[in-house]
Amino acid sequence: MTELQSPVPLKTDCRWFRGDIPCTPHKKHGVHCVDKTGALCSFFDPCTSKILIIKLGAIGDVIRTTPLLTKLKEVHPHAQFWWLTFSPAVVPSSVDVVLPFSAQSVSALQATQFDVIVNLDKDREACALTALLSASTKKGFTLRDGKPSPIDTDAVHKFMTGVFDDINKANTKSYPEEIFEICGFQFNGEEYILDSFAGDGYTWKLPAKKKIVGLNTGCGGRWTSRLWAEKNWVALAKNLKKAGYLPVLLGGEQEHAKNKRIQKKSGAVYFGHFPLRQFVNLLDQCDLVVTAVTMAMHITIGLHKKIILFNNIFNKSEFELYGRGEILEPDFDCECYYSPVCPNDCMQYISVDMVIKAIKRHIPLRR
Repeated sequence: MTELQSPVPLKTDCRWFRGDIPCTPHKKHGVHCVDKTGALCSFFDPCTSKILIIKLGAIGDVIRTTPLLTKLKEVHPHAQFWWLTFSPAVVPSSVDVVLPFSAQSVSALQATQFDVIVNLDKDREACALTALLSASTKKGFTLRDGKPSPIDTDAVHKFMTGVFDDINKANTKSYPEEIFEICGFQFNGEEYILDSFAGDGYTWKLPAKKKIVGLNTGCGGRWTSRLWAEKNWVALAKNLKKAGYLPVLLGGEQEHAKNKRIQKKSGAVYFGHFPLRQFVNLLDQCDLVVTAVTMAMHITIGLHKKIILFNNIFNKSEFELYGRGEILEPDFDCECYYSPVCPNDCMQYISVDMVIKAIKRHIPLRR
């Protein structure tokens, strides 16, 4: 069988080379891999290995995994990075190939040889795919006898915290520490990576000299045990306004009616609910955000904003705030640990006064 020859030299090991469409440098500058004189393209960036990260998850779960990219790129500076996810919109633009979880993506992955696969999900589909794909090194979780399992000893700690509540409660490691450990690394404060949407043309009518406090009033429909009472949000917004702050209500479609009621009763600012990029941009206007454990929490951390975090059903050691905030919890151990509904409504024990004092500690007003 005769091997097909390209009519022009190709550098398929270049980070920019696509094969299915022209590369970005060619579209912008008209360059070829090798010019007529035989000189290499000035944009040539050779990749000597391929690394696949499997982190399906929701948006916040993907964002909180991004610190790992910094370390992986340090250890593998000439690698081409792939990422498989349910949430491609928040995967950093520094990732070379971003794939949504689909049959088409799985087919492409099965036809590709990887040097390293890191699977951070214990979902069966993620573990099954990890077992099926080809790689010289695999880290994280795989499928054995039809059940998720740690690939090696580095993943045992994280695996066990998901199997027994008492082990989870005893855990003192943050999520970034755990995923670094899975890969055989030590976490050294590497930050979340969240692409800036500052240049997307969104404008907000907000006073320049006010300290803006974002109030993210929802928590999703699954874990309603995390909800803080609506009357508390009203009281918090009123008190913040009186103190000289500007409260801005945040949320999605699910919180729209509630936020309109809070706006009417408190005088807080409410612009409405928005698509992801615009929501990120709005959060970026805030000096501090008050939120439960939600997507907004991870976006706030990714934007390097101050944060007051409500927590009642998770191990607080899990959250890395990078010294830019604090966690408020009920002052007793409630039985609602990892439960969607709290029989004691323990969030009522986080008082409005506690929240106001915490806000003032982190963004005091100048007198």
